[in-house]
Amino acid sequence: MSGYVVVAAVLGAGLLLVTAAMIARRLFAPHVPHEAKLTTYESGVNPVGEGWAQTKVRYFVFSFLYVVFAVDAIYLFPWAHVLRSPDLGVASLVEMAIFIGVIVLGLAHAARRGLLRWV
Repeated sequence: MSGYVVVAAVLGAGLLLVTAAMIARRLFAPHVPHEAKLTTYESGVNPVGEGWAQTKVRYFVFSFLYVVFAVDAIYLFPWAHVLRSPDLGVASLVEMAIFIGVIVLGLAHAARRGLLRWV
């Protein structure tokens, strides 16, 4: 039961600190609303036109490919550590070969569809 008390105490302390920080910001931060401060501002460019803009789906494909390979890298680092274990070494090597095979299959599919060309 003492483990639950510690977790509850840490959560309570966290909530207390967040609440105290929000109250301190309200009390001490200057609040001077101005028309220039209330406009949309992004990357140093003033907004021009409407807020609706269409983008190409191609950028979505690139971001999806990035996520696939980022997840691949996340799984490779712990696997490299487990590979040294005498109990899991061979089994993890086979499992990772299957995993990398699926990733390579996806990469081959993306290349076959022409998604990796930058033209």
